[in-house]
Amino acid sequence: MPRQVRIEYAGAFYHVMARGNRRGDIIFDDEDRKTFLRTLGEVCKRAGFRIHAYTLMSNHYHLLLETPQANLTVGMGWFQNAYTRRINTRHRLWGHLFGGRYKAIVVEPGNAYWAILDYIHLNPVRAGLVAGRDGMESYAWSSLPLYLKEPWERPEFLETAMGFQVAGCRDDAEGRKEFLMGLERSVDWGNPTQAGLVFSSEQRRPELSVHAALRRGWFFGSQAFRESLMAKLKIKLEEGGRRSANGYHGPEIKDHGHAVAESLATAGCGYFGWRDEDLGALPKGDERKALIASLIHRETTVPLDWISARLRMGVRAGVCRSIKRHRERLKTDAKLAGVEQEIMSRIYA
Repeated sequence: MPRQVRIEYAGAFYHVMARGNRRGDIIFDDEDRKTFLRTLGEVCKRAGFRIHAYTLMSNHYHLLLETPQANLTVGMGWFQNAYTRRINTRHRLWGHLFGGRYKAIVVEPGNAYWAILDYIHLNPVRAGLVAGRDGMESYAWSSLPLYLKEPWERPEFLETAMGFQVAGCRDDAEGRKEFLMGLERSVDWGNPTQAGLVFSSEQRRPELSVHAALRRGWFFGSQAFRESLMAKLKIKLEEGGRRSANGYHGPEIKDHGHAVAESLATAGCGYFGWRDEDLGALPKGDERKALIASLIHRETTVPLDWISARLRMGVRAGVCRSIKRHRERLKTDAKLAGVEQEIMSRIYA
């Protein structure tokens, strides 16, 4: 999966999810579950995070997380590393517990937030771990049972006020009952695997395809919210020295994937001391161009045609061959890896 820039700002909401390495378990028993929640509480104190919802499964977790400060990367880095160390020590394991980076999608307050709240609480239903006769609150390792408790019985790190607000419920006995009933009404027990994947009802218009957004998206919300995020991202990249690609402006630099590709191209050219006008005078198959092209291809989803035009590398087949040759050299050339790391460090904080 391409590495995505973390859009960080004070007051942001995220759906955060991470799976075990090679989809293996991150939890082995209830003691591990307690360790996970204890570590989650610690990162909230250290980083100021607020957890609005969570579900802990055997091989992955979901969080609806708020960052009052712009510090998602720092906080999540500490959290996953601390939890990994604790589990490895307890079970005498070694190496990675999680399969790469966690995925973080920015969530718009309002209906999008509500949809994610339900999506997380319905995860055990989709997984077949909860039967209708038992009640969805019977799954102990999510925040849903805590929403149904008295406020003083909830952990300090759990923030429930907004969840009740978007659902139109009070945080009292009657309101908490209505909160649960509203969630139950969204489940078709004849087909529970679809629970929470689409968020819609007379009260919850417009319809939101949660599953598609979380699988392929980088944000979840309205077009206006997307535009506000793009403005934040543009500022972040320009602070790092981004310039627009010749011939690519406005809608052609799409979403943050294209912005990251442009940022990598600019960082690579800066590393080698090139101006944009120098690119045309260099050979199409220049090894340094191939290095930058390989980074862009690995880190983003922009097409080869974009890379070819941006770096003046000729036809897309030639770009593909150059990238392949570079990656073969990378296997035995530690210096090349160091150059890649230096270029990456210029755009990823």
